[in-house]
Amino acid sequence: MEAYEAYMKQMAEPMRRELTENGFRELTTAEEVDKFMDSAEGVSLVVINSVCGCAAGLARPAVIGAVEELDKKPAHLVTVFAGQDREATEQMRGHFEEVPPSSPSIAILEGNELKYFIPREQIEDHDLEQVQEHLAGALRQMIG
Repeated sequence: MEAYEAYMKQMAEPMRRELTENGFRELTTAEEVDKFMDSAEGVSLVVINSVCGCAAGLARPAVIGAVEELDKKPAHLVTVFAGQDREATEQMRGHFEEVPPSSPSIAILEGNELKYFIPREQIEDHDLEQVQEHLAGALRQMIG
């Protein structure tokens, strides 16, 4: 099992960097999620990352593109990695229990309150431009 987990961690590293190299802070433990949520102010963009194809081809590029095109940016950009950092992902999902677990997915929070959620179903089988514009539009409404 250790060899498998080491392999998956190595395989996921570029998928993590795609977000962290574009300004996202990775939360890898339940404690980091709690600390973030306890102190979050303003609008936060939360990406529940994944190794799946729709995360690679749609979610991560759409999120990066949406943030780049905004005049006003969210106060916080954070990510947890489903299937990799299980405790952190479960802890984050616990803050928006009103929506079913989904990965990849994108949440917009105000303070620590969920204001908007884009589940996997609104990511996969859509064009990159559709996902990017959907998210950018939601962020513009929240941020101004």
